[in-house]
Amino acid sequence: MKRIRLSTHACEQALERGATEAEAEEAIRKGSREPATRGREMCRYNFVFNRTWQGKRYSIKQVAPVIKEEANEIVVITVYTFYF
Repeated sequence: MKRIRLSTHACEQALERGATEAEAEEAIRKGSREPATRGREMCRYNFVFNRTWQGKRYSIKQVAPVIKEEANEIVVITVYTFYF
């Protein structure tokens, strides 16, 4: 598989939203993919969480990086997280 590179923005957003670089990479490698705007793709992968995030307890954390696949690498544009 191609090398995965997180943009500066993606690193900042992942940290702010409670995801790690390793989780973003796992979501890209194992998650489902769906079309996103501007020819990009969103990958979604659910992680068992069973912890508290911003004062509320959640069972699942979904990490959803938005990627642009280039010839030699996958560039992560941003990383979303959803807790449920």
